[in-house]
Amino acid sequence: MTKAASLKVACLGAGYFSQFHYGAWARIDGVELVGACDLDLSAAQNTGLRAFSDLPEMLAATRPDILDVIVPPPGHSAAIKHALAQGVPTIICQKPFCRDLQEAETITALAEAAGALLIVHENFRFMPWYRRIKAEIDAGRIGRPLQATFRLRPGDGQGPRAYLDRQPYFQSMPKFLIHETGVHWIDTFRFLFGSPTAVYADLRRINPAIAGEDAGLVLFDHPDGMRALFDGNRLCDHAADNTRRTMGEALFEGTEGSLTLMGDGRVDFRAFGRQEVETLLPPDTWQGFGGDCVRHLQEHIVKALHRGASPENTAREYLEVIRIKDAIYRSDEASRKITL
Repeated sequence: MTKAASLKVACLGAGYFSQFHYGAWARIDGVELVGACDLDLSAAQNTGLRAFSDLPEMLAATRPDILDVIVPPPGHSAAIKHALAQGVPTIICQKPFCRDLQEAETITALAEAAGALLIVHENFRFMPWYRRIKAEIDAGRIGRPLQATFRLRPGDGQGPRAYLDRQPYFQSMPKFLIHETGVHWIDTFRFLFGSPTAVYADLRRINPAIAGEDAGLVLFDHPDGMRALFDGNRLCDHAADNTRRTMGEALFEGTEGSLTLMGDGRVDFRAFGRQEVETLLPPDTWQGFGGDCVRHLQEHIVKALHRGASPENTAREYLEVIRIKDAIYRSDEASRKITL
């Protein structure tokens, strides 16, 4: 790909997680990073890019093909409106997408009316272990899928200083475990098994230093009798050199065998009735976040743009994740299963 064909990317946000966005964009062929914007100008300057503290100014000066929005939900709607006003054709927005469903629906409709492509940066489905697990399930390796369990155990939620060193706004979020973290597995379970038909949730708050829930169980009814369980507890950990690599461990069971995800990113297969275990994916060695899933997502978008294809997790598609998330909270409040 020639330099003339490069896609110009500008980024809004220079907080903790943005480092993975900037680093990934810099490693993708056919991409030129043209600007970084943050209310804290020094943070934007630390990226080494042309720095701005005003988003409209950056958009006017750089005329990007893609705006990557890497700020918390309260800033999403305004940022996307600024991008639409200046004709940015492709906008990628971090999750959780907007502050609530109504705001997400409104901004999605505005983007569609403007002819812009709006994508939610939901990267967990792009982790290499979930792509491999999806391929094995689709190939029939475990037979008919019957149930799956993911145990979230990052071990980062204990004590009065929980999250303050990395993402301090976590402490003040009134809805936390599902709204901020569990949405990853709402989307990943949809990717693996299709949209659920019902949910049942039992959520709780353990650490008094935070405002929202930090542990809970969510049961998903998926098509064809498939059941998935999200077992989340941010105070407990799991056996891994980096507990944030996979954030926990998982088991996917079917009529012909099971797939196991370990904390090091390894995926194992065991055939039904057998004791021998076959390793399908070796332990992950990427030192950054989540098996380099940020880059995998961004590359997927770049390739889709060049092919004129629709990428995964468009905003319109992602609205279903928000609806499921809201149903989970309703289930917890009502102590009953919610049909979707």
